[in-house]
Amino acid sequence: MLNISEWDFDKVEDGTHKIAGEVQLRSYGSFLEEYSSQLQGIEEALEDHISDSWDITVDPIALQFPAYEKINLLDLVETDNKILSKVLSVFAVLCSEVELLTREARVSFYDAILYYGEGESESLPEGEWQVQVARFLPKLQTLWAWVKRCSRVCQELVAQLVALYSTQYNGKPLVCASEVHFQEVLEHLGDLLVALITVDEMLRNQGTLHDHWTLFCRMLKSVHHDPVAVGIQAEKMRALEKLVGDYESSLLSGKIFQGVMQKLTCMSARCSAVADELTGFVRSAVLELETRPAELQDADHWSRWVKLSALLVMNFSLFGTVDRKVFKQLWDVNKKIPAVTLYANIVWFPEQFLLFHIPQLNKIIDKKAQQQVSAARQAFLNLKAQSLPKEVQLHSLQVCCWMVQVETALHKESTNLKLEDINNICSLLLQGVQLACGMSRLLRTLTNLHVALAKPMSRSSVVALCRLVEVLQGVRSMYHRHSVSISRSIVHVSQHLLYQALTTVTAAKKSLLQNKKYSEQHLDVLSALLVVERSMYGCTTKERRLVTRLALSMANQGRTFRDEDYILLLRTLRKLDAVCDMQSRLSAACDCSFLYWHRVVLPIYFESLYSSKTDLHRLGYMLYALRDCVRSVNNSGDNSESLKEMLETEVWDSLRKYILNPLCHDIETSLRLSVHVHLQVNERNPFSSNIPDYGPLLRVRPMRFFDKYIDIKGYVEHHLDQTFYNLTTVALHDWKTYGEMRCLAKLKNNLVTVEDNLPSQTLEQGLDVLEIMRNIHIFVSKYLYNLNNQIFVEQWSNNKHLNTINIRHIANSIRTHGTGIMNTTVNFTYQFLRKKFFTFSQFMYDEHIKSRLLKDLRYFRENKTQLEQKYSYERADKFNRGIRKLGLTPQGHSYLDQFRMLISHIGNAMGYVRMIRSGGLHCCSNAIGFVPDLEDVVNFESLCVNEGLSESCINAAKQLDHVIENLGRNFAEGTEYFKLLVNVFSGEFRKPGNSHLRNFHIIIPPLTINFVEYIIASKERLTKKNKGNAAFTDDGFAMGLAYILTLLDLQVEWDALHWFESVQTKYAKEKAALAEQKGSARGQEDEKLQQTMTLTARRLDVYQQEFELLHYSLSSARIFFQKDDVPAEVPQDKTA
Repeated sequence: MLNISEWDFDKVEDGTHKIAGEVQLRSYGSFLEEYSSQLQGIEEALEDHISDSWDITVDPIALQFPAYEKINLLDLVETDNKILSKVLSVFAVLCSEVELLTREARVSFYDAILYYGEGESESLPEGEWQVQVARFLPKLQTLWAWVKRCSRVCQELVAQLVALYSTQYNGKPLVCASEVHFQEVLEHLGDLLVALITVDEMLRNQGTLHDHWTLFCRMLKSVHHDPVAVGIQAEKMRALEKLVGDYESSLLSGKIFQGVMQKLTCMSARCSAVADELTGFVRSAVLELETRPAELQDADHWSRWVKLSALLVMNFSLFGTVDRKVFKQLWDVNKKIPAVTLYANIVWFPEQFLLFHIPQLNKIIDKKAQQQVSAARQAFLNLKAQSLPKEVQLHSLQVCCWMVQVETALHKESTNLKLEDINNICSLLLQGVQLACGMSRLLRTLTNLHVALAKPMSRSSVVALCRLVEVLQGVRSMYHRHSVSISRSIVHVSQHLLYQALTTVTAAKKSLLQNKKYSEQHLDVLSALLVVERSMYGCTTKERRLVTRLALSMANQGRTFRDEDYILLLRTLRKLDAVCDMQSRLSAACDCSFLYWHRVVLPIYFESLYSSKTDLHRLGYMLYALRDCVRSVNNSGDNSESLKEMLETEVWDSLRKYILNPLCHDIETSLRLSVHVHLQVNERNPFSSNIPDYGPLLRVRPMRFFDKYIDIKGYVEHHLDQTFYNLTTVALHDWKTYGEMRCLAKLKNNLVTVEDNLPSQTLEQGLDVLEIMRNIHIFVSKYLYNLNNQIFVEQWSNNKHLNTINIRHIANSIRTHGTGIMNTTVNFTYQFLRKKFFTFSQFMYDEHIKSRLLKDLRYFRENKTQLEQKYSYERADKFNRGIRKLGLTPQGHSYLDQFRMLISHIGNAMGYVRMIRSGGLHCCSNAIGFVPDLEDVVNFESLCVNEGLSESCINAAKQLDHVIENLGRNFAEGTEYFKLLVNVFSGEFRKPGNSHLRNFHIIIPPLTINFVEYIIASKERLTKKNKGNAAFTDDGFAMGLAYILTLLDLQVEWDALHWFESVQTKYAKEKAALAEQKGSARGQEDEKLQQTMTLTARRLDVYQQEFELLHYSLSSARIFFQKDDVPAEVPQDKTA
């Protein structure tokens, strides 16, 4: 036998480990890059919305409440009772299959069928309709397979129920199921039948598809006799014709549900117990829904009537009989329901469905009873038309009260909740969903019923329904705003409900264990209770709750539970389902995608909203409701983009026509009347006449509209800018009028418009200031700043020359674009500095950096006397070298190198601001160069008046005086941009929350060492052939240090380090040691030693010189910021 210990694995695996390690390292590096880019995208999306709750209109991150668990259904139902496990596993798997099929119908088929042919022009070229049908054939193929699968699942469910109640072994039932009522199975079976009915109704009402299908069939008939002529094989043609025939007979005929019922009829299995179960389920469900109060009606309240009607039809198809008493109860309830909205605009009428699928009912229900149902439907619409405004007001009041209660309940800390608090939160959360369900049901029923009966809706009803949409979206916004608190509360609520349910189940199990007579039924009940307990011991996933209900149905036999305990247990489980599925139920209740089919009401709503002149912020809720239409349109198929574009254009046109343009026109008219008040116009006394206030409309924050934002104030400002500019260009003599209107717009409505003066143009070589402003992040990284000459030099270029930017270029650009470009440039610089300071703060907050800085700071304070009040050069050099151990970039830069470059970029930006100010002064000095004496300027207006010149000459002289005065003031004063940029950031920097930045002065010594090494290496490259990354100046670093020291108010702390004195002392000692070494080696004739000492002396001189230059640059830069004391707290965004 071979001895494994003698094998030489190193020789066999030579090089393999290294290759595998490199592959894994590259894979890990690409993963980190991708992950960092994703985090950066999330950070950018959340940049302006960082709060406890993100904006509902943006929603970059979705918080999902439902629990998920990776576990198999078979593991949940596994028990020692194999027969029971098989029964539960079969029904659990079938119910899960039903849920998958119904979800697939909602996601894949509903919208695709509804939106077929939408948005297409009727003047399409010939043959285009047939092409559309051909593109729709794959969807029909998938739908056909789905229908067959649904039919198979229905048959399997029925077969399993029949087998459960009829299968025997040795003359005895295999399972004691005489008292078992699988209501959950019938619920899922009803859900699947409702999905089939919904698809049936959609296809029956899709007239466009039927018309196109007829044209397509005609085309197939014309090709049938000679398929080779169009390039189709005869076999494929026959297969296509067969498929088309199958689709037409089984799908487009609108008899999908009827076909499934016929297949159930063909089943040979007949079981009276199943018939009794179906009849009993329908009877109990009808009784429960009749007695359920309005405040407890959920989203499925009216849709359950569809489910019960479908189960009644299935009972008739299986067994050929209908319990007249049950049918009578169902028919009486149907009189109270005018119609049920299955999906979007698809309406289902109960009496038509029952009479169509059970013809024998015509003998029971005469025409008079059918007419009574139609009359009741008309009476329902008439009653709602009268009471709708009051109902909407009542809903609004209920929602407001509910919101107040929710705010109070969720304000408490989740760790200090009491039992009554948990019950209160549970009831409030479910109450909000019930309110949303009631409003949604009212909305869908009224809008769709008016269309179905072709009855026009009054204007007041339209406004009331749109108001109801706003309230509904308010409920959704409330849940979204408190989504984080609700997610925490749901955990507590679900745990409490599980505890209540488990208490009841455990008590029942204990009572059963006391009975020592173990019959088969007794063992089945015990096994079922064990399954219930095991399912409840875990997270409340949909699968666990399904198994719990199925096992509970098996356990409730032989009076396992008392009636009141079982009713309480079912109520608790129903409440648990409502809490766990709250998010999906709320989303379904607040879904307003049906508005796509009723968007004709939007112009009336917009017009009414603007005419009221109040609460225009409600428009945001309506726009968010319209986003549900976009979600459904995206599921429509190939034409989703064109449909979305059409919907966006239609809504935007209505919005501009009925709100934005009238608002702009009214504000412009108001300004004109105010300016021409000296003329004979109508009286505009606010005490005697009603003058509208546009302030509330203009203060509405920007609203999300599809993929863009609507800023009402910005839209009005743009309109006024455009109007003032165009009309001033047409009639130059009206410039004063529009100037006054511009001032009034600012004073009355806070509308900031742009000056419309047209500056003179000039041609000048060099980089334009506007281009620099737009790409300032590239400019500060590609150009180097020289403090003394006030010039920017390009760092590196492929050309033989480097570009430079000096004051003259800036002055020419300002003369080209006007002085207003200066403030805009500073504002862009402010935005750039905000992003850079975020990175700056992140670096200073890093644990590796912060711990090192604190350690060095503590060392300096403790050894200040021994160090002679000077910061140790050795510790700074150790910091500079030790930071490289944390890692290097692909370019070989350490974290300190990147931090130094960040400070240089900030300093370059400040140097650019300084150059902007100097350029502005240069521009003003050139313009005022023709004025002889600024101290003694002649008043031309008074001279013209004394000479008795015309009025136009006097006005011209007045303007000349005004221009000379402005130039003199700008030349003498200028704007202190440095002070503005210090004030806008200093307050935030000096807050206690940014205390980690107070250690910045400790990192400056290693930064200066790093900078000196970098600048020496850059200057040495100037003499080399490859001049890449060569430089002779980089004063942006000194400017950045001075600026940040001022922001953090660390000037005194930095001076206390006496860093440059420590550097001088260090190099003085090294030079003295070198001189002593030279003196001792003077008698020796070792040339290498002499060369080494010469090179060392030169190196020390170079380093000392660069440190001195840096000291001078930093001292010069600090002079710019030695102004008045900066206030501790300054309001932010002043520059912006």
